[in-house]
Amino acid sequence: MNGLYHLAEIPTPIVERLVARALELRLGAPAKRFPGRALGLLFFNPSLRTQASFQRAGGKMGLDLVQLSGGAGGVWGIETREGVVMDSTNAEHVREAAGVLGRFVDILAVRAFAQGLDIDVDRADPLLNGFRRYAGVPVINMESVLYHPCQALADWTTMNQLEIPRKAKFVLTWAWHPKSLPLAVPHSTLTMAAQRGMEVVVHRPKGFDLLPSVMEDVERLAAASGGSITVSDKLDSLHGADVVYAKSWGSLDYYGKPVAEAQNRAPLRSWQVTRKWMEAAGPRARFFHCLPVRRNVVVADEVIDSSASSVLEQAENRLHAQIAVLESILESRKAK
Repeated sequence: MNGLYHLAEIPTPIVERLVARALELRLGAPAKRFPGRALGLLFFNPSLRTQASFQRAGGKMGLDLVQLSGGAGGVWGIETREGVVMDSTNAEHVREAAGVLGRFVDILAVRAFAQGLDIDVDRADPLLNGFRRYAGVPVINMESVLYHPCQALADWTTMNQLEIPRKAKFVLTWAWHPKSLPLAVPHSTLTMAAQRGMEVVVHRPKGFDLLPSVMEDVERLAAASGGSITVSDKLDSLHGADVVYAKSWGSLDYYGKPVAEAQNRAPLRSWQVTRKWMEAAGPRARFFHCLPVRRNVVVADEVIDSSASSVLEQAENRLHAQIAVLESILESRKAK
């Protein structure tokens, strides 16, 4: 492997090997150690699980950690546009920022969310792709505008751990949230489930479809893996689900228009995963969420505290899956 931007860019047999290795690590297998190598972690946005799991992974592998953050007290504001006259707030161009960090570390992991102002700008993933282009070392996406592959790999690992069949039914359900949230997790969740060959359902209110280009990719992955993809706004689409994966995201129709988007979303507070929803799914259904989650907004206490909830397993598997990714990248570099 030479970095990780989007899980579906990796051939499925390699993903399966990463999942198998993650499960070995979960059962106590020691991580491979790479003393003298360095892992850079650059966060432009908040993090709990991603930050803690990558730090712990680096420690288990004997890696030196270089951890940086954006914003006040962190790295300089970074410009991504080419040929721009830099006479505004950004003090450093991604060409130099990425190039310098690439001289200091062997792998660079970056988190950079959407700006949420212009969909055409955001869909190019300018900051993450700028680091990929200019760092000169493998880059791991710790969540960008479009994708969160580390979460998706941990979710695949969790389903294998729970012995959820490859052809099981996977429902990604929209849930109400007081803010318009990014698209990265739902995009990666869908592509992961389609790549795994599952019967995938997107349960969302009308007007909350995901990016058409991503949905086209999901349809191709489902066709190649023997899975399927459908979209519905009906509660009965949860029936027979093995996984009910809750996530919130904003409406593309109101992208960059927060007041109008909030007004559009306001009547949808009943879109919450409750006991009634899980009963509609059926007795085998497991509840998934990437965390953090707003209790009694996105999901009721009675669901997230129940034996059907797998959120802590998902979170723990972030550590094991990320060690598997780091091992694969470092082994590849060692072989060169």
